[in-house]
Amino acid sequence: MSTASRLPQTLRRLAGKLPAEVDNTIRRLAVLSLIGQTVLVVTGGAVRLTASGLGCPTWPRCTADSLVNTPEMGIHGFIEFGNRLLTFALAAVAALMLVYLWNLRKERRDLFLLALGLLASIPAQAVIGGITVLTRLNPWVVGLHFLVSMALVVFATLLVNRAYGRTGQFMTRIHDPLPGALRPIMMAVAVFSAIAVMLGVVVTGAGPHAGDADAPRNNLDWDLFSHIHAVPAYLITAGTAVALVLVLLHGIRGAFRTAVFLLLGVTILQAIIGFTQYYNGIPALLVGAHMLGAALLMSAATNAADIARFSPVK
Repeated sequence: MSTASRLPQTLRRLAGKLPAEVDNTIRRLAVLSLIGQTVLVVTGGAVRLTASGLGCPTWPRCTADSLVNTPEMGIHGFIEFGNRLLTFALAAVAALMLVYLWNLRKERRDLFLLALGLLASIPAQAVIGGITVLTRLNPWVVGLHFLVSMALVVFATLLVNRAYGRTGQFMTRIHDPLPGALRPIMMAVAVFSAIAVMLGVVVTGAGPHAGDADAPRNNLDWDLFSHIHAVPAYLITAGTAVALVLVLLHGIRGAFRTAVFLLLGVTILQAIIGFTQYYNGIPALLVGAHMLGAALLMSAATNAADIARFSPVK
């Protein structure tokens, strides 16, 4: 039998060893994907805040003669190339999840498409990252790079919820009924979270942390846009506070209650970091913490809105 004729049999045998239902391996890969996307935001922040944005001055190579950073490039080259390497790790996780979902690609199309989207985003992010380098850290391109990462955090959060049966067509958990007002409130909080993140990109593009001493700025009024950026943050806090009051008044238990408390904690933490950095000269460490907080906020807001959407209404 030829090699070509044996290949389909080998693939069928391999497929027979893959899960026929969502198991703990698939769930762990979903969680790992969410963690990885969040870590990518942190490492991207480290690139900018350590002025390592041009640590690898070319793309797709790190230098004109090397695919990887060299000792002569110092810590900046190490940080920038390390951030590039993380995208390969995320691609491996997404590809592995697609493999594990192969037998479920029709039955659990929701999981398969989310995992496929996360994998397809890797080359897209790489291209945007390359344009960032080739445009010498244009703040609008850098901002786009960050926003795509935020979108991937959202998709990874949805993937985790679907994998654990908390939401979606194949829910395995029963949620407490919610007052009718809670669903639009949580959807609004999720929208305001996205707006806050987008305005934060504008603020960062006007601020001092450009990723390189010679990188351009967007020449907008940093102080003015900082105050504009705070408006959706106030609305997020107000919406979350109202949701918490309704949760307590109606004695709501389970996943939604936990989601609201988690969202409130992240919102308060972000507010503390934001005010502290504003009144202390925007120190790099706090800016990095605020970027991590933005990823956590998008995940927490998505989680709460997603659970509210699939909870019964009183």
